Amino acid sequence: MLIAFNKPFGVLSQFTARESSHRTLAEFSFPPNVYPIGRLDWDSEGLLLLTDEKELIAGFLEPRFAHPRTYWVQVEGIPSTDALKQLSSGVEIQGKRTLPCKASILHPQPQIADRTPPIRFRKNIPTYWISIELVEGRNRQVRRMTACMGHPTLRLIRVEIGRFQANQILVGTWKILSPDEQAFVLSKF
Repeated sequence: MLIAFNKPFGVLSQFTARESSHRTLAEFSFPPNVYPIGRLDWDSEGLLLLTDEKELIAGFLEPRFAHPRTYWVQVEGIPSTDALKQLSSGVEIQGKRTLPCKASILHPQPQIADRTPPIRFRKNIPTYWISIELVEGRNRQVRRMTACMGHPTLRLIRVEIGRFQANQILVGTWKILSPDEQAFVLSKF
């Protein structure tokens, strides 16, 4: 079974919390014995996959399968072409270089509903949405990459895994994927 969940902001990608103040996956009534494939940090939003097939989890997380994940990232400031090229070729974070990725400005800029709580607003510093497609998933990688190029991440939404898009599911809801939908997710296997 493969489940796609459009994770809201402020939810941990696990079923139990270390602190009772954190929301977890437990409140969304998933079928028993499913586990998240990878994770999204509590302050990130968007597509999260869950499965009851352990071998699928290992395959998804293995970088050699080059399984693409696309993020829309709202950053502080407007990144230059050079900054995006630097990001695309890989940057060094925590002493290790990231794999090359695809990074671009989103044209037109997406109209996305405000988040609760809203992102910080600075009157004299614009924000801009960029798209980043990765095939690896290190801890807080996208946030560290954008900070490295001088544009801190304000909001992070995973919009696609493989070719399956999060906009097919309302925020805070999930669905068991049909065989055809699974083919979009598993297109690299």
